[in-house]
Amino acid sequence: MERVVIIGAGVMGCACAHRLAEAGLRVTLLEKSIPGAESSAAAAGILGAQSEVAGPGPFFELCLASRGRFRDYARELTALSGVSVGYEDAGVLEVALDPAEGRLSAARAEWMLERGLRVEILDRDQARALEPALTERMVGALYFPDDHWVDPVALSAALAAAAARLGAEFRSGDRVRAIEIEAGRVTGVKTEGGFLPADRVVVAGGAWSSEIPGLPRLRTTIRPVAGQIIQLESRPPRFRHVVYGYKGYVVPRADGRVLMGSTLEDRGFDKAVTLGGLHRVAGMALEMVPGLADARYASSWSGLRPATADNLPMLGASAVQGLFVAAGHYRNGILLTPITAEVIRDLVLGRAPAVDIDPFAP
Repeated sequence: MERVVIIGAGVMGCACAHRLAEAGLRVTLLEKSIPGAESSAAAAGILGAQSEVAGPGPFFELCLASRGRFRDYARELTALSGVSVGYEDAGVLEVALDPAEGRLSAARAEWMLERGLRVEILDRDQARALEPALTERMVGALYFPDDHWVDPVALSAALAAAAARLGAEFRSGDRVRAIEIEAGRVTGVKTEGGFLPADRVVVAGGAWSSEIPGLPRLRTTIRPVAGQIIQLESRPPRFRHVVYGYKGYVVPRADGRVLMGSTLEDRGFDKAVTLGGLHRVAGMALEMVPGLADARYASSWSGLRPATADNLPMLGASAVQGLFVAAGHYRNGILLTPITAEVIRDLVLGRAPAVDIDPFAP
C-alpha cells in the first residue's frame, strides 16, 4: 500500500487525507498543533464564490466548481463523521452604503449575469424587505442566493473525524525538520521523532507552508495575513443572511452567534487582537446592521490567512516527483476545500483532475 504523508492538518490537510484514505492509501498527517486549530477554525466560513471573488477568470471558475460541490460534500461529511458542519443556504447580501459602492455592485452584477449566474439587484426597500436588520442608510444591495456558509470549527472537526474513521493517522506535535528528496523524487519527511518514509508528500501547511525546511523553489512564497474577528451573542437570531460589504462582513449562526470580520494585516506571524482592529471591525458591522449595538460581546480572535504574491493558490504537483502542494488559498480556503481534496486525490492516483488547475501550478 502506498504511503502518503500530509504536512498540515487544517481543513486542506484533513480534506486531502479523507479523499486519499477513501481511495485506499495509507495516510499520515503531521501537525504542529492540533487538527484545525489554526487558520481553519479562525475563518468565518462564507462560501462566497460570487460575493468574495473580484472578477471573472480561472480562479473564479475554480471557486464556482467547489461551491457547486459543497452541499453534497457537507452531507457526506456529516454522515461519515457524525458532526454537522452547520451548512446554511439563506444566501449572501452584498450591501452598498453609498452611490460609489452602488456603481461597483452594478458592474459586478453585470458580468455575473452575462456568465449566467444568479444575482438579484435590489434597491433599498427590496433589500430591507428581504433582511429588515439592514441599515436604512444603504442605497441598495446584490443578493447572491447560491453563496452559502458553514461553521469552520465544525467543518474542521468533521474532516478530522472522517479522515480518522477511514484509517488516517494523526501525529500532533511532531514537527517537520525537512522534506527529504533524492534524485528529484521525494522519499519522505524528517520529523523531530525520526524519518517517515513516503511515496507521496502533500504540503498543506497553510500560512506556514513556505517555512517548511527542504521545500523546493515554488512559483511564489506564502505569507501570513492576519484577520481579526469578533463574535457576539444575539438570541433569538436577528437576521438570516450573511451581510457582505466593501469593508467586511457579518455572519449569523443559527444558534444566535454572530461573527463580524475582518481586518487585513500584513504583520507576519503575529496573531494579536488589537483595540484598533476591533474598532474597525465593530464600526464596519454597525454601519450595515445597526441593531447589533446591543448584542452581547462574546469573544474575539485573529487568524493567519495564507496569501501568495499573485493572489492565486498553489494547487498541484511540484517539480519534485511525488511532491504536491495544496496551499495559499488566502481568503477562500473553506470554500475551496472540496475541490482541493478532489484535485490532490486525482493527482496522487495519476488521474487527470476534473477542473483546469494549470493557472495554479506550484
